[in-house]
Amino acid sequence: MKAIAYHEPGPIERGDALVELELPRPVPQGRDLLVEVQAVSVNPVDTKVRRNAAPAAGEARVLGFDAVGVVREVGAAVSLFKPGDEVWYAGAIDRPGSNSEFQLVDERIVGHRPRSLSAADAAALPLTGITAWELLFDRLQVPRKGSGAGPATLLVVGAAGGVGSVLLQLARQLTDLVVIGTASRPQTIGWAVDMGAHHTVDHRQPLQPQLEALGVPPVRYVASLTQTDRHFAQLAELMAPQGRFALIDDPEPIDVRLLKRKSISLHWELMFTRSLFQTADMAAQHALLDELAQLVDAGVVRTTAREHYGRITAANLMRAHALQESGAAIGKTVLEGF
Repeated sequence: MKAIAYHEPGPIERGDALVELELPRPVPQGRDLLVEVQAVSVNPVDTKVRRNAAPAAGEARVLGFDAVGVVREVGAAVSLFKPGDEVWYAGAIDRPGSNSEFQLVDERIVGHRPRSLSAADAAALPLTGITAWELLFDRLQVPRKGSGAGPATLLVVGAAGGVGSVLLQLARQLTDLVVIGTASRPQTIGWAVDMGAHHTVDHRQPLQPQLEALGVPPVRYVASLTQTDRHFAQLAELMAPQGRFALIDDPEPIDVRLLKRKSISLHWELMFTRSLFQTADMAAQHALLDELAQLVDAGVVRTTAREHYGRITAANLMRAHALQESGAAIGKTVLEGF
């Protein structure tokens, strides 16, 4: 089968940063599905792994997490899917990725894909959708719409990226929160509002005066998606007592003692935790993806695909990695077909 991989970690500018290979078609065992991959997207984790993680000696690592495809074979213990089912998922960080014609993936982290989107448009959503959903409802424990909770604000730092684009939609559509996203360029401001932000503030300027000028309810929740170390002190200062702070990035050291006086809780979100540790609730991601697909088909959530870079080739994936690393990406970049 065709696959795109790398032999040594390094910068995307290197000519062999990603290469095309022929690999054996894998065979499903246990709860694994063998999926024929139709479309993928690129996430920050792809570029981080490619830059920093060396494959085993003499081997190549296949990247790719988001995928849409068709189940072709199933392991003996599979109960949720059958050959021919159309699926979407974000994979596992400790297994070969979706940048290949066929991929093995545990059925417990796979959902039935939305029917209202093309394969490419659907491929933009699984990883960021799972991350945003778990961050909002599992980590921050935000009540769903109509719960009767008092007025509160969610501040999303880095709102125009992949996770932020889904988080804005989920928070706006499924909760009663006032949703504020940070953005600094006309394109990102417009995108954040389009994705569901009630308001935007500029993260290049002090945040507290901008929030006070808006007259919004107390900031009980913060989702810090990028550059947490740069903003942490002022975020701790502006948050309401007994608030919840969640992050997904890998910041330089932050002084968590700043949260103590207000009894603010700190939460990390990594969507790979359930699959990495085979947690008892691993199948929660299957249920989550099925519900997210239903929300997409109902018009509640829409794709965050922004760029379509053509077929799944080494050259096109290198372009997509370069865009992701530039810091200028808005929404998601997708690729389709081998």
